[in-house]
Amino acid sequence: MGTWDTGPFDNDTAADFANTLDDAKLEEREALIRGVLTRTVNATGWLAEAEEAVAAAALIGAQCPGGESVDTPYGPETPMPRFPADLRTLAAEALTRIVSDETGLASNWVDPGDWKRWSATLNRLRGVLDPPSPSADMPLFDIEP
Repeated sequence: MGTWDTGPFDNDTAADFANTLDDAKLEEREALIRGVLTRTVNATGWLAEAEEAVAAAALIGAQCPGGESVDTPYGPETPMPRFPADLRTLAAEALTRIVSDETGLASNWVDPGDWKRWSATLNRLRGVLDPPSPSADMPLFDIEP
């Protein structure tokens, strides 16, 4: 893996995926993104498309409230379609798999500090894709003793 920074498109594989998206017709881009995320979630063993899945998740996250725009020369140059809401969940699941796979992408980082920054980026993105429910900590009703 040729990696030069900790962003979602800051490696050769993700940059190539961006080129693939640019070369695809607008109506084909969602299927390309869904495919890489689904294969990552369903993979057994090595997560062969982890870098592409991170890039795909970043594109979906950019359309979510609180998401960061993909503003890098290595990302897609063409507009993305509006992604359906179910891709948010799929992207969050893929990121969960990737972050928990310490023998996969984690082993590619020479500097542990880079891995920590990259992992923090993925965790922030996962929080945008799958935010906690606002009512999770609020009781449905008050019980008075």
